[in-house]
Amino acid sequence: MSDAATPEGTPKKKKSTLFKEPRSAMPEQDPQERIKNFREVPFGYTPELARREAERCIQCKKPHCIDGCPVAIDIPRFIRQIHEGDFDAAVKTIKETNVLPAICGRVCPQEEQCEKVCNLADSKKYQPVAIGRLERFAADWEAARGKIEPPTCAAPTGKKVAVVGAGPAGLTVAVDLARRGHKVVVMEALHKAGGVLVYGIPEFRLPKVIVGREVDTLAKMGVELRTNVVVGKSIPVDDLLQEYDAVFIGTGAGLPYFMGIPGENLNGIYSANEYLTRVNLMRAYNFPTDDTPVCRGRKVAVVGGGNVAMDSARTALRMGADEVHLLYRRTRTEMPARIEEVHHAEEEGVRFQFLTAPLKYVGDKENRVCGAHCQRFELGEPDASGRRRPVPIKGDEFDIELDMAVCAIGNGPNPLVPNAQPDIKTRRGGNIVAEKGTCRTSKKGVFAGGDIVLGAATVILAMGAGRNAAQAIDDYLKTGEWPELGELEVK
Repeated sequence: MSDAATPEGTPKKKKSTLFKEPRSAMPEQDPQERIKNFREVPFGYTPELARREAERCIQCKKPHCIDGCPVAIDIPRFIRQIHEGDFDAAVKTIKETNVLPAICGRVCPQEEQCEKVCNLADSKKYQPVAIGRLERFAADWEAARGKIEPPTCAAPTGKKVAVVGAGPAGLTVAVDLARRGHKVVVMEALHKAGGVLVYGIPEFRLPKVIVGREVDTLAKMGVELRTNVVVGKSIPVDDLLQEYDAVFIGTGAGLPYFMGIPGENLNGIYSANEYLTRVNLMRAYNFPTDDTPVCRGRKVAVVGGGNVAMDSARTALRMGADEVHLLYRRTRTEMPARIEEVHHAEEEGVRFQFLTAPLKYVGDKENRVCGAHCQRFELGEPDASGRRRPVPIKGDEFDIELDMAVCAIGNGPNPLVPNAQPDIKTRRGGNIVAEKGTCRTSKKGVFAGGDIVLGAATVILAMGAGRNAAQAIDDYLKTGEWPELGELEVK
């Protein structure tokens, strides 16, 4: 590319026109190969691909992408730094507000957040910059160097904070408070930290070594992590307040929902929570080396249309299923799952049956599921979610054979803390009531954020709540003030 001279004689670089080209694809495993293993599907960008994709960013004067990011990363700056080849600076820019970039770059729905409001996408003529893929690249580049630097911490304040739950919200709160010099103890009910990052998201979408790497950063900052600790009836929040100056509750939405149809208690029928936890966190795919058995269905039905349904269906294939049918009572247009996850599931052979849902399950003589009686639907007028409501087609019912089913229709809030602590106000569905922007609850000194407040949402939204909570906790530790709650978070 030639340079044109300015009046002062300084070479002026021509403006890139790469934004007009399609965004750079990530290399990935072949579908027929990857259904035989649990290795990560995309390989990520090479430095060359990353710099080329970064050059597509037009560095607009009003970067709406920052507004679309729940943790307000300076997206144009880190992309410019990648384009210039200064990957170290790009990582530092991201980590100013996002403590889990390798995770967010993989599992956050950028297409509905930062990329959706990219000015290139807004023009309707061009594709948005691949912000999530570039974030992943920067974090992976740092890890490959083996020199992940923890954030700098302020001098100790003498204040102690208990964080209940080591999911995205809890980990974010812990990092931000440790940065401010507070002593933080994270209490996790399971035997590994990470929450939904380790028990809910499969290895092929988010390798556990990456989550472990991010958790190790907390330890380097002086955060204490206690696993196998169940806060609720065994350790009341009131007891924590005797020892700690503040408590943050980030216990998530791990209570599985079922349809309540006949036969749902047959052997071979799982909630997505149990199925994914057994396979991903407890490594049932290594049975009997790892002694966590799980049903290896040959004909599997997964009910639902979100990311958890995609994860369950793709996991069942890797566990050796001959057929995996995904039953969803709306159409592809209404599916809440990420487009990329739906695409990968189709490539791998998941069979989508839209406008379909089970009415009941059928069992054999040994009380194992052997089939489902299903109903077909058509779409009516939009409901409260804004999606067209599924309406049963009278008389249009049919049977399918199966030997395993996974119910992936959503989750409710973890009830342990709310049930044991009635002075912490909750909504009708069990979600904790918290003030918008501060995460303060009805109980002095107790904050809550993430899925336990909002219901099942995204990793980055939980992290955004964690950042807000950390700021509010820091303010409370300094002032001791606890005014009446203002505007509340709404599900």
